[in-house]
Amino acid sequence: MANLGSNAGKVLMRNRLPEQLVYAQITDVEWERIHMHLTVRIEPSERFDRSVPLDFYLVAAYLKANAKFKAELLDENTYRLSLNVTNMGAVMCVPTGTYTIYACQGTDILCAPEVAPELAPQLQDKSRMFLHNNKTKGYCVNFSVTEDEEDLGIILNIMDLSKSGLKVFNEDDRPDIRPTGLAKIKKDLHKRYVKAGRKFMIWDYNTLHDLNRLLRGKNAKKTILFMSEQSEKLGTNIMSVADRMVERGMDKDYDLIYSARATVANPHYGIPSWLKVLQKLAKADMVFLDDHAPILDWIYLNEDTTLVQLWHAGAGFKSSGYSRWGHTGCPAPNGCHRQYKYGIAGSRHIAHFFSEVWGINTENVLPTGMPRMDEFLDPDYRAAKEVELREQYPFINGKKVILFAPTYRGKNHFDAHYPYQLIDFKRLYEFCGDEYVVLFKMHPWVSEAVPIPKGMEDRFADVNKYPNINDLFYVTDLLITDYSSNIFEFSLMRKPMLFFAFDEIQYSFSRGFHRAYEESAPGKVCRTFDEVMTALETRDFDYEKVEEYVDVHFDYIDSGASDRVIDWIVLGNIPEDIRADIRAVEEDVERLHYLDFSSLTPVDETDEEEEKQDTHD
Repeated sequence: MANLGSNAGKVLMRNRLPEQLVYAQITDVEWERIHMHLTVRIEPSERFDRSVPLDFYLVAAYLKANAKFKAELLDENTYRLSLNVTNMGAVMCVPTGTYTIYACQGTDILCAPEVAPELAPQLQDKSRMFLHNNKTKGYCVNFSVTEDEEDLGIILNIMDLSKSGLKVFNEDDRPDIRPTGLAKIKKDLHKRYVKAGRKFMIWDYNTLHDLNRLLRGKNAKKTILFMSEQSEKLGTNIMSVADRMVERGMDKDYDLIYSARATVANPHYGIPSWLKVLQKLAKADMVFLDDHAPILDWIYLNEDTTLVQLWHAGAGFKSSGYSRWGHTGCPAPNGCHRQYKYGIAGSRHIAHFFSEVWGINTENVLPTGMPRMDEFLDPDYRAAKEVELREQYPFINGKKVILFAPTYRGKNHFDAHYPYQLIDFKRLYEFCGDEYVVLFKMHPWVSEAVPIPKGMEDRFADVNKYPNINDLFYVTDLLITDYSSNIFEFSLMRKPMLFFAFDEIQYSFSRGFHRAYEESAPGKVCRTFDEVMTALETRDFDYEKVEEYVDVHFDYIDSGASDRVIDWIVLGNIPEDIRADIRAVEEDVERLHYLDFSSLTPVDETDEEEEKQDTHD
């Protein structure tokens, strides 16, 4: 994030509105998840310089620019303005306030776009409320127009609101379950205990951090923490980097420490566990995560600690984090995600999907590739696993293998399930004949075994207990999935996929997608199991979409992702072109902070007379 507290001088923007060099009108407002899009038509005068593109700023009532729109010129007189309201470049939401929009060329303010008369009645419908903090608060973007009779200037009111004092009955207010007596006292005490505990841990972290920095010498080894708060076993991306550092002998130069807890599934860890995590965080110079860490939603790491997200989901397919802002379970405006200095992705083409999820800048999502792919792409590892699998599941030998591997349904770990009744086991069994067998590998959260009918075990197998789905890809000839990120690895097998998306509409509403599902899925999309069977029977897989997917999602197809993470992030050798992009965004944010639109302030007639008198004297 840019240093907004530097001593850079302010840039005075010149008011050229009276010259009427160009007129601009907003003809449409659209939303794409958290992205606000405005269509602006301009009518230039003969004196307007077309060689210099227009910049569009969101200017607060106190005449400071808090955001700059991304402006795309659709034709010579039409702009498409875009703004991510959860991150306008400074890794924060657009601040609350009352705003208008100004079009500028360099330091010249040329016009304030007005609202087209036919759009004005629709503005309230174009407004948005993004509920967060368990739907107790809401980030509101409200559109209106000025009350000036001469024009329809646009006004944006951006507010972060809390629930009012009006009584709203919810599940806890039902008389038959509302806690009373001792139960109510215990519940109230628990709330106070949690609040006091968090305050203590924040103090404890800061104290330990300062003490560690004070006591260790200048030549002390730097400490790197590999951490998960989602599982008691560190993920493959995390361990791929850690193991590679050890292979390179870097454990002699760095103190490598580890922490793995499943605080989401089991929030009741004892005080000793919390204190150990705090001590490790306070000691760390760099922290690698493999998913969201709830503890970092309220503990903010010191600025000299680098936090890096090595998220396992390489596909950039499903929406999560800030992409789902306004939906149940979305993050608060500030928290863990905002603290990432870097994240990683498979390619530059898909980096923006991850930056949107985390609410950070796309330039800080480094296209290193996924570290876990190093082992997956190792030919020796693959050969050994193929032998192992054919020994463990001998019925696959001499057959083509279909892997049925969808994601779970449900809200979380506790109610995860899959609707097995949708699978026509009989028709699938008959299709297999002597040519195919099917392996069923469900999401790890789905505890219910696959109900394989009796007598079909010669062609079907439940392989849920097999630890690594990626290994199964080596012997798979066709993958049937839905919205799972397993398509990322499997695409490199250059084999066909089918997508059984029976609940695409519901899933899109509850979880959401970054892009049109059917267009981006690397294979044929089927809405019913009958369509799945028809595709199998006719060999209709839309295979060409696999090759397109690989071209977009991978900058590197090798076993060097862990080394790139180490070299670029740990050793600080980020390629200069990427580093330059990061600096450019930081400089743009820095400059934005110092743009001064005070020339827009109307000059009082008395002031004009005094100015003339001063000039005369």
